[in-house]
Amino acid sequence: MTAPIPRDMPDLPALSGMPSLLPSSVPAAAVVTPVRRPLAAVYRFVVALTAAAGVTLDLLLGSPVRVLSYFTIQSNILVAVVFALSARRAWKAGRPLRPAWTGATLLYITITALVYHLLLADASPVFSMTGSTSALTGRQWISNQILHTVVPVAVLLDWLLLTPRGRLRLRQAATWLLYPLAYLLFSFARGELILPGTPGRYLYPFLDVGLHSYKNVLANALLLGLAFYGLAILLVALDHARPNPVHHRRKTGFRLQPPVG
Repeated sequence: MTAPIPRDMPDLPALSGMPSLLPSSVPAAAVVTPVRRPLAAVYRFVVALTAAAGVTLDLLLGSPVRVLSYFTIQSNILVAVVFALSARRAWKAGRPLRPAWTGATLLYITITALVYHLLLADASPVFSMTGSTSALTGRQWISNQILHTVVPVAVLLDWLLLTPRGRLRLRQAATWLLYPLAYLLFSFARGELILPGTPGRYLYPFLDVGLHSYKNVLANALLLGLAFYGLAILLVALDHARPNPVHHRRKTGFRLQPPVG
């Protein structure tokens, strides 16, 4: 037997709309446990120090204004800054840097190494960022190896062994070329401001307008730009094809228990 339903029960008011969900004030760290990576942090800090040491050594050996004008020096300064920030975040379990920054750093330092070893290492007269006209010896040779070989290899190893795969995007490749293009314009402007015949008027021999003319230099720059774009696409493709060296097992702040009974 059930109690009869009263006839005078009032109707429930109609809902005017779906109730809006209030935004949660719970931080993501309360749901996903941050992961500290001390090994990656220490390695990246050492790389940053190495790049900074190479740049500092060249600044002490040559004119700071001239030394700072080289693509090699600027790319190594970028490595020092980006890797120092990345080391700090890895040590404190912070969010990694944006792939646009780390990918650009990888591309520029790779360009530095390839251009030097393919075009400048055996050049005559000897290529020097400190103004030396003789064979590099002592501290000049050490800084040259640090900036063109040691740091690029260290950055490449960090990407292959300590960086999660699949973070680079193809749409970033064209954007990364804006800096090499700006450097080309800077090189032309710098050469026009310096008197003809001045040593070091053009920092790289393949950009020497006085020796090769604008037509040939622009043709060289176009070929290099296409090669750099191809290199950027290759790095993106390899980033998605390589094995993932970092496996994070994410833990949530909620643990499901099996039903009781």
